[in-house]
Amino acid sequence: MEADHQIALFLRESARPEPERRAAALKGLGRIGRAEHVRVLTGAADDPAPCVRAAAALALGRLGVPEAGREMLPALMGDTDPQVRRRASAAAVRLRLDTPKLTRAFARLLSDPDHHVRINALDGLTALGVPGDVTALAALLGDPHYAVWGRAWTLLSTCGQDPAVRAELIRTAREGTGAARARALEWLPARCTEQLLDSLLSGLRDPSPAVRIEAARRLFPVEQRQVQDTLTAALHTEEHPEVAARLLSGLAGPGEDRVSGPAVRWLRDPVAGPSAARALGTADPGTAAPHLRTALTDATLPARIRAAVAAAIGTAGRWDAVWLLLPLLDDPDDDLRAGALDGLETLVENGLRPWERHPVAWALAAHLATDERHVWRTRNALDGLAQALPDVRRLADNAPSGEVLAAALSLLDGDDPADEQTHHDVRRFLRGLDDSHEPVRYEAVLGLERWAGATGSLPPDSDKAHGRLTALTEDESPRLRQAATRLLDTLDSGPP
Repeated sequence: MEADHQIALFLRESARPEPERRAAALKGLGRIGRAEHVRVLTGAADDPAPCVRAAAALALGRLGVPEAGREMLPALMGDTDPQVRRRASAAAVRLRLDTPKLTRAFARLLSDPDHHVRINALDGLTALGVPGDVTALAALLGDPHYAVWGRAWTLLSTCGQDPAVRAELIRTAREGTGAARARALEWLPARCTEQLLDSLLSGLRDPSPAVRIEAARRLFPVEQRQVQDTLTAALHTEEHPEVAARLLSGLAGPGEDRVSGPAVRWLRDPVAGPSAARALGTADPGTAAPHLRTALTDATLPARIRAAVAAAIGTAGRWDAVWLLLPLLDDPDDDLRAGALDGLETLVENGLRPWERHPVAWALAAHLATDERHVWRTRNALDGLAQALPDVRRLADNAPSGEVLAAALSLLDGDDPADEQTHHDVRRFLRGLDDSHEPVRYEAVLGLERWAGATGSLPPDSDKAHGRLTALTEDESPRLRQAATRLLDTLDSGPP
């Protein structure tokens, strides 16, 4: 009975002269009213007060009578007041209305000045699985609100097989402006690049940095000399750091020395500097080396740039690279240490000179035990450096942390049964199966997997290992479960 009293009150209030009271009454009917009260809501669709019309639309959505919504909401979605359009479009989405009239109303609202209304229109069309107005939809790729252009992107992807959608996206990629053109270029598949070639080349001169970036991205894989020359020319005249960074990254490569001049010009820029450093790392060493050495020792440069310079020095591989990078392992800046480790990793991969191997091995092994921030970066730099194995094995026996122990175990081969040291390494793997740290258990299983791959069995005197591995197949860590299961499968299949 209490609800009936409230409904009676709302019905009386809905006829009051004050718009605010009428609006509040309609909202109340939307919450607790029944289907027979729809006539009150539809009657308010022509109310002179926008707040009342908006309340009527809101209440229709809450009341849940689709038949009434089909008649009333399309008109309210074209109301002159944005609040009414917002409420009406949201109600249409809520009621899941799918008439042609509603679809046309949603399509019109794609161009609404109120971004909330545009969001509702996109939600409505997405629920229907239709693009509505393809021109307006593609234009929304340039909307400043992520909630709008993100939904537009999703709807375009859903309707991507529609020829009209594809044609409009290609037109936008050729003739659009700003973010809409850039996102159309990003959305279209690589196979469209050839038909867009002329507009992509002109896009390198577009006023929008986002368009220039996307045009360059699509042109990098095109192997025509004319295209690559145009990209290089664009780099030489580019003034925007983000675009320059993308051009430097895409054009850099061994033997590509035409980027050296622009790379030197951008080396000290906070945005483009790291890309410039990487480009110099692959350029002619005689040209690049002095600039890299100067930048590395310039404490006024951001650490992020100096870190990229350190990594580039490793890529360049000059005679003094090791001696420039090793002192940086003690630098207090995390980024700079990371860059030095990346540079040393590249030097190790490419092959150190005989007189460099022991100093690098000793320095990196010591660093593995002390730099908790970059344990796995240090581990990667050590990978393949045989001179470091004695120190790594000492760490595997007496590591300062579980993470360091896991990294040390990962560096032990465990796949040469004829090597006495390998037998000691396998015992380290067996001990690691019971460690409290998941990374240690995981690396221990991988180590035993390397042994089993070479021998087809577990090592002698490891009777409990099979049971422990079986238990690890129930571990809470997915990767550990998979590794243990894979190892047991290897053992069950027998010797290789």
